[in-house]
Amino acid sequence: MKLNRPSPAPHSETIVALIDVVFFLLVFFMLIGRMDATAPFEVHPPVADSGSDMPAGGATLSVGAAGDLALDGQPLAGPEALAQALTRRLGPEPDLRLRVNAHRDAELRHVLPLVGAAEALGVRDVVLVVTPGPVP
Repeated sequence: MKLNRPSPAPHSETIVALIDVVFFLLVFFMLIGRMDATAPFEVHPPVADSGSDMPAGGATLSVGAAGDLALDGQPLAGPEALAQALTRRLGPEPDLRLRVNAHRDAELRHVLPLVGAAEALGVRDVVLVVTPGPVP
């Protein structure tokens, strides 16, 4: 006696595996990507042999080697524009933390007046960003 087996049902194409792969790629790039704004110019912070972890939150002031300024990745025309931008940020955030990310070759005559102006506007928490490592 010969039995006829039913023909197998055609497999429907599924994209579930593809969706999983795309999801994992999305999560991977979100984890390794930078979430903070970067300066529109190159900034290499100074090297320091001591320091602590950088606190989260607040605003980032970037100072280039030639004295260029940017606040949270947005270029600023000068100290006056910085004062206006900080005043706008201090309204809703009176406890604003300011991270100063100055290039290691930036002169102090460019950096210190900015810190003083920020403190005069009401910024009470100023953090200088450094790169950990042995000082050459």
